[in-house]
Amino acid sequence: MIADFRLASSFLTRLPVTLAEAPGPNALVRSMRLFPLVGALIGASVGGLDLLALKILPPWPSALLAVAFGLVLTGALHEDGLADCADGFGGGRDKEKKLAIMRDSRIGTYGTLALILSVCLRAAALAQLANPAGGLIAAHALSRALIPGLMLVLPPASTTGLAASAGQAGKADFLIAALIAILLSAPLLGLWLAPVVCVMALVFAILALLARRQIGGYSGDVLGALQQTCEIAVLLTILAHP
Repeated sequence: MIADFRLASSFLTRLPVTLAEAPGPNALVRSMRLFPLVGALIGASVGGLDLLALKILPPWPSALLAVAFGLVLTGALHEDGLADCADGFGGGRDKEKKLAIMRDSRIGTYGTLALILSVCLRAAALAQLANPAGGLIAAHALSRALIPGLMLVLPPASTTGLAASAGQAGKADFLIAALIAILLSAPLLGLWLAPVVCVMALVFAILALLARRQIGGYSGDVLGALQQTCEIAVLLTILAHP
């Protein structure tokens, strides 16, 4: 459990986490069970900075600073996947071309627009939330719980790359991740957890169908895009709470 948490932390953040030993063949997939826990800690850190900034700044600058801190903390891991997906899905004519664009380190128009929308929507929601820290904890935990779920329902789109080499997630990986995410989020969202989960399920289904149609499965970029879109969906759904 400790080794899995260390590996999940080293993968999802840029914190100097020391691994006791070299990860095994399926270690990364197994550590995905704890992605929601690491996500909750990321959300708590970002939310904590937002609360501190609110003591001296208005909501919008505080929210933008908090989102920027999250980018630094995670190394913009998932944002990079979102941008690559937007460029590949929007610019490629066939599967091979789309995958080639997604592997390219350069960013195009679609990717740039996707990043702008992602940052703006998250900051806008954060600036309006009554409990920004609680909302961020839930959003970061729940969005990362779906990563092994997508790996469960789709095949790898390519035989190369990190997603393909990480191994295939099993039902237990997804169920444990989902349970941890729900246990972390339920005290924060209460009965509003139900509509949040429904919206996330819809986003998950749309992205899964889109990825299957565009490239025939998932890639690391698709997993990053899933996290980003679901995080935004959770924050906006919480904001819609009457």
